Amino acid sequence: MLITIVQSLPKYADTASNLDFIHRTIDTVEADLLVFPELATSGYFFTEKSHILPHALTWNESIELKDIQEKATKSDTVIVIGFPEKEGDLLYNSAGIFMPDATKSRVYRKTHLFYKEHLIFEQGNTGFFCVHDVKHDCKIGIMICYDWRFPEAARTLALQGADIIVCPSNLVTTLSGKVFPARAIENRVYVAVANRAGEESLDGETLLFRGESAIYDYLGERIGMASFGNEEIIHAEINPQETRNKAFNSVNDIFKDRKPEMYYD
Repeated sequence: MLITIVQSLPKYADTASNLDFIHRTIDTVEADLLVFPELATSGYFFTEKSHILPHALTWNESIELKDIQEKATKSDTVIVIGFPEKEGDLLYNSAGIFMPDATKSRVYRKTHLFYKEHLIFEQGNTGFFCVHDVKHDCKIGIMICYDWRFPEAARTLALQGADIIVCPSNLVTTLSGKVFPARAIENRVYVAVANRAGEESLDGETLLFRGESAIYDYLGERIGMASFGNEEIIHAEINPQETRNKAFNSVNDIFKDRKPEMYYD
């Protein structure tokens, strides 16, 4: 199964330009699973709802998302894209998982909001879930950016049977690169991180998005990595079925050895 990660430089508050880039990329790259960054359609650093609202899209209604679904179906590709989602008067930091079979497509709403995101977005209410790519017999779990800080997020997806966890991101920290391999190791799953690059400034504050998108195997080894700060596309071949044996010696199994009754909130 070919995983393709797009490390893009979204243009701030320019949905049309960003969607044009997304469609050109879908049309020209090879992938079985294609992942774009968090808020790839809009840019990131908004602090007022009125400023991001014109760029928000409605799941199952906006023509922009229907067009992406059509591409997923036509190309027989699973496509994951971060976008600002509106539902009534509410806004969510969301990612669409567009399956070749449109009836299986779902939207994930970010659970853990980072920094000033709480000024415009509601806490996500979808919970964590996996989708099943039948063609490759691969269960795909999803989380968004700051969700990486919480081991419960990745563990929840792994316990649901995830073979790979994809993480659309707008990362500004160097710490995540130390943690993603651990998430892969402790759950014995592949992890694919699609980060954006570039800078955005607002009210005298500048956020630097590092890029350095990466794909890790289920032993925590990096099998693909993008550069710092540049627009780039990376690929890696994975074997989803290899994640399902959670034993690492003749005695120990990381799931069977769990003691949930000993864990506390």
